Amino acid sequence: MTDRSELVLGIDAGNTKTIALISDTSGTVLGWGRAGSSNIYVSKPRALLALDQAVQAARSRAGLNGSSFAAVTLSSAGADWPEDFLLLQTMLEERGWAERVQVVNDAVGALRAGTLEGIGVAVACGTSAGVAARSPGGAVWHSSYWQEPEGADELAKFTLRAAYRAELGIDPPTSLTARVLAHYHQESVGALLHSLTRRDRRPPRRLGRLARLLLDEAEAGDETSLKIVCKHGRSLGDYALAAARRVDLGGSYTLVTSGGVMRHPSRVMIRALMERVQATHPEARWQASRHEPVFGALLLALELARHPVQAALLERLEATCPDESVFRT
Repeated sequence: MTDRSELVLGIDAGNTKTIALISDTSGTVLGWGRAGSSNIYVSKPRALLALDQAVQAARSRAGLNGSSFAAVTLSSAGADWPEDFLLLQTMLEERGWAERVQVVNDAVGALRAGTLEGIGVAVACGTSAGVAARSPGGAVWHSSYWQEPEGADELAKFTLRAAYRAELGIDPPTSLTARVLAHYHQESVGALLHSLTRRDRRPPRRLGRLARLLLDEAEAGDETSLKIVCKHGRSLGDYALAAARRVDLGGSYTLVTSGGVMRHPSRVMIRALMERVQATHPEARWQASRHEPVFGALLLALELARHPVQAALLERLEATCPDESVFRT
């Protein structure tokens, strides 16, 4: 049995998937596991089951079924209010995975994954969105239910609304119309609206995929798409500035972006976001996160186990992490 003082566990519990990573204290990833959604606001039993499944799969791949860990950090989309942290902390303690356990909001995990120091502001925009900030003094804030601009699902609704309004002549024609009709295999906007709203309809699956079409058309110069994307980027910038104020962060700092929406090749939204932030904090600099959010949970677990995170350790994590397909939504 491997000495538990040499192992840490990081878990990213999201709205679409749950990823668990096990590493030793040198930064070598030994095992990974993936399960479904684990947001306690959607279903507490299903969330806890997904956590168990992801951790068990990671243990099995690492050949560590009987091992415990020096520390475990859970970065959770459902960690919003004090009672949520208490519930998740208690759950971790009851499972006995480690003596040292920690729960953070998933935006905090994304921030820790974004830079070597884990200091600055993170804007995560995937299925939903979240913002977190951490100052050099250690003050931390995350947006949670303060968050107004959301992620792909909200952008998808804006995309459909744009097609409906253009069809009625309220707004100018938009190239989104043809893209949305092709996506849903519909011949007209009226037929599309009927298919999505009729009484016996099935809720559309993965609505957020429309956000990719929206970003495509914004990059291509469609006026309607540009307005939607830029407005959303500026709004995310407002929340990034609010997060920085909450921890007294100013001057020169890193703003990290992560999540599926932010990984789209278009930089229209990111430019709008940074223009808004730099109007107040001109020295703020943008950096796309090179790491999946679960890396943040793993780094926090290493720090919880009193192992400092240095560049060599981060490089070893990158070299031994699972294939990109593991993280794909």
